[in-house]
Amino acid sequence: MLGGARISGSGAYLQAPELTVGGGLYLGRGFACTGMVNLYGASVGGSVALGDSTLAPHVPGRQALHLECAEIGGDIESVGGGLTVHGPVDLRDTSVRGSVVLRGARFHNPSDSGLALNAARLRVGGDLDLRGGLVAYGTIDLCDARVGGSVLLEGADLTAHDSQPALRGNGIETGGVLNLCDGFTAHGRISLNSVTVRSRLCFDDAALDVPAGGTALSCRGSSAATLSLHTREASAGIIDLRQSRFGMLRDDPAAWPAGLVLDGAVYDSVQPALPARTRLPWLGRDPAGFVPQPYEQLAATCQRQGQDAEARTVLVAKHRSMRPTLAPPARLWSLLQDATVGYGYRPMRAVVLLLGFLTLGTALFTAWPPTVVGDGKAPHFQAAIYTLDLLLPLVDLGQERSYAPDGALQWAAVVLIGTGWLLATTVAAGAGRVLRRT
Repeated sequence: MLGGARISGSGAYLQAPELTVGGGLYLGRGFACTGMVNLYGASVGGSVALGDSTLAPHVPGRQALHLECAEIGGDIESVGGGLTVHGPVDLRDTSVRGSVVLRGARFHNPSDSGLALNAARLRVGGDLDLRGGLVAYGTIDLCDARVGGSVLLEGADLTAHDSQPALRGNGIETGGVLNLCDGFTAHGRISLNSVTVRSRLCFDDAALDVPAGGTALSCRGSSAATLSLHTREASAGIIDLRQSRFGMLRDDPAAWPAGLVLDGAVYDSVQPALPARTRLPWLGRDPAGFVPQPYEQLAATCQRQGQDAEARTVLVAKHRSMRPTLAPPARLWSLLQDATVGYGYRPMRAVVLLLGFLTLGTALFTAWPPTVVGDGKAPHFQAAIYTLDLLLPLVDLGQERSYAPDGALQWAAVVLIGTGWLLATTVAAGAGRVLRRT
C-alpha cells in the first residue's frame, strides 16, 4: 500500500516488474512519482487504485506507468478522479477481471508524437470507463481490445498530436455499447475500423473536429446493432463507413458531414424515415464522386419497409447521378430513357407518350387520309389503327402496308415510326433492368 507516498528526485523510479500481490495495490491518495512506475507483468489479486495520484517522469515522452502484460483480479480504478499523468500509460496485453475505471483522469504526453494511453489488446471483463471529463493530449490506443461490458467515453476530450489520431480503436470487440457521445470531443480523427459492437455505437452530441477534407471518423468494415450519428454539429471532415454493417442507422440531416463514404455499407433501417428526395443529398457526399451501391442499399431498405415509390425515386436518382460519368452517346441514351420511361421505373410515362402520339396521328390522318397502295382491295381506312400500326414495331395491323401518306405527312409517318421504335427499345431496356433487380 503506497497511498500518499512521494517518489521524487533525479533518477527516481518505482521498479516492481512481475510483482505478485495477493490483495490490492493502492497508488492513490496523493501518490506521486517523478519517474516511471514499472509494474510490467505484475499479478495483483485485487484492484489497482490510482485515485488522486500524479505521475510525471523527468524525461518527456518516457513512460509514466508501465502496466503491460499484467494480471489484475479486480479493477483498475480512479473513481474519485484526480489521476494526472504526464507521459504515456502502457496497459498493453493486460488482463483485468473487473473494470477499468479512469473517470476524470488527465493524460498528457508532452512528446510531439506518441500515445497518451496505450491499451492495445487490453482484456476487460467489465466496462472500460473513461467518462467524467477525461482529458487526453496524445492518442488513446484501444486497438484489438476485448471488453465484456461497455466502452464509455461520454464527455471525454481528446486531442491528437498533428496528424495522429485522437482515438485509435481498430478491432475493438465490446459486449455492450461503445459510447462517444454526450459531450465527447475529438480534436483529430477517430479510427474504429473492423470493430464489433454488440449494442450501440453512439456519437450523439459529439464534436468531431478536423480540418475540412480530413477524415473525422473511419469506421470501415465494422458492425453494430445501431449506429447513431446525431453529432453536435456537422463535421467539416469525412465520415467513412465503407463495408460496415448496422441493424439501424440513425442520423440528423442538420449534422450530415461534409463528406460521407457509404460504399458497401449495409443497414436494415435508417432513421429518421425521411422522404427519398430529402435523403438523396446524403448519398451524394462521397468525395470520390458517384458510387452506385449506396443508392441500391437505400432503395432496398425502402422496399423492405413497403415504400416502393420511394425506392423507385432513389433508383431513378442513381441513374441520373451516373449520367455525367458516361460517354456522350450513352449520356444521350440515358436522357432518352429518363424522359420516356424513367429508366424502367416510370412505365406510365411510355403509356402517356404513346397515347399522345396516337391522338396526334389520328387527328392528322383523319384530316388528310393517306392514299391506297397497290391495285388490291385495301381494308377500310381507320386513322387510329393506321397510327397505331406506325407506332408499334413488329406488329402488323394491315393498315400501314395498304396506305401511304403524301407530301409532308410522309415525315409525320417517319416520326411516328421512329418514336415507336425508341419507345419500344427504352421500355424493353427499362423492363430488363427492373426484372434483373427482381
